[in-house]
Amino acid sequence: MTSPYRAYALALALPLFIAIPSPISAQNTLAPVAAHVDTFPAPRDLPYPGTIQLEVDATDIARAIFKVRETIPVAQPGRMILQVPKWLPGHHGPDGEIDKVAGVTFTANGQTLPWKRDPIEVNAYQIDVPAGVSAVEARFSFLSALNSRQGRIVVTPEMLNIQWEAVSMYPAGYYTRQIPVVASVILPAGWHAATALRPTATAPATGANRITYGVIDYENLIDSPIFAGRYFRKDDLGHNVTLNSFADDPKELKIPAEVIAKHAKMVDQAIKTFGARHFDHYDFLNAITDKLGGIGLEHHRSTEISSDPGAFIDYDNHAGDRNVFPHEFVHSWDGKFRRPAGQNVADFRTPLNNDLLWVYEGQTQFWGWVLEARGGMSPKQHMLDVLALYAAGQDQARGRDWRPLLDTTNDPIIQNRRPQPWGSYQRNENYYVEGLLIWLEADAIIRRGTANKRGMDDFARAFFGVRDGDWGNLPYTRDDVIATLNAVYPNDWASFLRDRVDAVAPRAPLAGITLSGYELRYTDEPNNAAKAFAKGGPANADFNYSLGFSVDKDAKLGSVLWGSPAFNAALRSGDEIVAVGERAWSEDAMKDAIAAAKDGKTPIRLTIKRGDAVKDYSIQYAGGLRYPQLVKIGKSDGPLDLLLKPR
Repeated sequence: MTSPYRAYALALALPLFIAIPSPISAQNTLAPVAAHVDTFPAPRDLPYPGTIQLEVDATDIARAIFKVRETIPVAQPGRMILQVPKWLPGHHGPDGEIDKVAGVTFTANGQTLPWKRDPIEVNAYQIDVPAGVSAVEARFSFLSALNSRQGRIVVTPEMLNIQWEAVSMYPAGYYTRQIPVVASVILPAGWHAATALRPTATAPATGANRITYGVIDYENLIDSPIFAGRYFRKDDLGHNVTLNSFADDPKELKIPAEVIAKHAKMVDQAIKTFGARHFDHYDFLNAITDKLGGIGLEHHRSTEISSDPGAFIDYDNHAGDRNVFPHEFVHSWDGKFRRPAGQNVADFRTPLNNDLLWVYEGQTQFWGWVLEARGGMSPKQHMLDVLALYAAGQDQARGRDWRPLLDTTNDPIIQNRRPQPWGSYQRNENYYVEGLLIWLEADAIIRRGTANKRGMDDFARAFFGVRDGDWGNLPYTRDDVIATLNAVYPNDWASFLRDRVDAVAPRAPLAGITLSGYELRYTDEPNNAAKAFAKGGPANADFNYSLGFSVDKDAKLGSVLWGSPAFNAALRSGDEIVAVGERAWSEDAMKDAIAAAKDGKTPIRLTIKRGDAVKDYSIQYAGGLRYPQLVKIGKSDGPLDLLLKPR
């Protein structure tokens, strides 16, 4: 091997006319690279000159088409850019459905105005406005999904969901909070509507019903969707909070009084917990349906929720439908009134910074779980069982070996909830549940340090419970969170959060459980929450904590856990179990095989169908059936017991 010094000497000795070859051949043309010039006017925090008139005709139920007419005042002649919202609050990503906008035309003074789509910002339309024009009229249709492969279903024969970002445009160059709008909707005759908006006029139309709402800024219009339908019920939950329920079948609206009372108690407990309201009125928009697309989406003065049929009239057997109500309600405080500074943007073109979603969503997951218990929507033991599932699920996910929790706050943009081949290794939005575990630990630390005199309730009142009645927004940073924690209980909270949020950690943050006098253990029987969720969920049999997979009702494996016995045997999601040993697939056959393998000598043999191939696989596992449980250590109430008690 030639030494570097020898190579240097040889190079100096070469004749000067010998060229050293370039790493890039000179015969390839190096053309100038394209440079995108941003032609959008910067948004200004100034009042827009005029009020937009927006009309949405939602009567074409048969074809699920919304027809839009929008009159937009003109600020000045020349280039005008009109945009369909792209970056959507609550979605945490660029989810605007521009692909479903069709038939776009612009007119002014009776003349058609040619338009051009921006080649980079494809949600934007460029038009040239002649002198003397005071307003431009835009007309287009929103062609909503007809099946789930095309997107979320928002129109059925019985109900619909209008999200204003899909059926409106706004002018570039202004903060959206400075653009006033008067919106109206035309519904089929006899249909009812619910929204955080309040009508100023209702007028019958031919075979239809027109509702006009009061002036509101465009930012808050987008934050105020509509549910409408044939079958409707309205219930007062107190504190100016209303439960508006729509259903596929009117029998679903025969909601027992005790179920309404549970939701009312949850609302009362939320207001007691936070110590203030950040709405003038609040509307739960609840669709009891298996036809309309599923949703659980927060807004400042309302929330969009879908519940399975039976969720209210068979309440005890639908445990999985409950938590979305307190979770989304908490967002009025956490995420809407107090929102991360990077989420407080000028318009719907500006990207959202999601790096504080472990507070925005993580603490909301925490408080939603707490309020489900405090409101009596679920008994304490159910909430402990749920916590056991949360803790075990996070602890076994091997994605934590390489990826810190903070990085998962980018998942709404990176993954956008698409199916994953190896979800436990890729991680996906773990800031929800792992965030809950972090805030549970913070509560336990505060309670232990103050002899149970203080806890996360004190943080909630100090952080969220200010400016009662204000439904504007008060942005925050990580430093604000740390400062409030220190005001509640002095501690090295900066390091606490850095270790759990920013750093890679091989184990989930489970100290909140142990500090609260509980242990996470594994037994050979699922807890009651797991059994309840299995009734209405896609999984039929849960072997995640033993073999590393669940099995759906078609005998197909769910996501196989990275590093699990099933993973080591080369199984993968979508594999269909044909047989367990010599027995046809059944949950009992699998349980018997796992029990038989405890001697460490008997592998678990599965016959698997993958595509057109059928093959036998052997899983080496001797750990027996394993299901997570929380076990109480000691008799006195610890931080967790105190946390779940009603206020």
